[in-house]
Amino acid sequence: MTAETNKKPVLSLHPEWEISKQEQYVYQFHLNQLPDLEENQLSITGFKIDEYDEFFTITGFIRSTVPQPITFEMLSLLLLDENQEVSARETFDMERFGELPSLSARPWRFIFDKETLLEGKEIPKEGWTLAFELKKRNTHRLDLDASWKESISKEQTAHLEKIVENLKPLNQNEVNLMGLEAVFTENRDLQVTLLIRNGSEKAIQLDQLPLVIEDASGDIIARGVFQTGGLTVMENTSKPWNFVFSHSLLTKEEMDLSKWKAYPPAE
Repeated sequence: MTAETNKKPVLSLHPEWEISKQEQYVYQFHLNQLPDLEENQLSITGFKIDEYDEFFTITGFIRSTVPQPITFEMLSLLLLDENQEVSARETFDMERFGELPSLSARPWRFIFDKETLLEGKEIPKEGWTLAFELKKRNTHRLDLDASWKESISKEQTAHLEKIVENLKPLNQNEVNLMGLEAVFTENRDLQVTLLIRNGSEKAIQLDQLPLVIEDASGDIIARGVFQTGGLTVMENTSKPWNFVFSHSLLTKEEMDLSKWKAYPPAE
């Protein structure tokens, strides 16, 4: 790649930022110190760390020479020390960042909780860098609770593993519910078995789960709120769980369960 084909992204301030001419000059000054980028390159560079009691902020640029505008959902970032060892890592929701225009550089402040510092690490003072963490997503797998491992057969476990393996992959950070089975108990209660699917890179904990059940006709046949006692679904896994609606919670005597779905009610 020759110097003639390198690109220098131009400053792009967020449209909602209201800053003084002096602040704009500071951002432009720091941007001018950065080397040009190659074509179709995305880069992040930090230039300032501010430390507070419970957190610290890193101000830097996301620069792009990609021909099209770019939007981000989530960004996983690393703070590296002078030896290029990881000092802290954090994932950021980038919805407020908005769209990064083509051939531009946008300054942004990233807030790191001090708990993101790795054990034995401190906020580096000199020689540090900010970098993208390029994660290879782990294969989505079955997460069986200990009680399930003791109560179902190897064949049933293999069947569940096959279901999870063949499902359409979740989007990053998507969490959803999938119905597996709906049956009536001897007491005419309705028991539904759901897969709680966690597509994020962090475990989720459910203290309670409100549910609505629809039958094949689209009628709501049951609704209730279940106390799950801190049910944990590990990152990138699907966990099966049973939910029993007592007969008194059912809204129809005759229902078609040849097709049904479960979902949390809209707030």
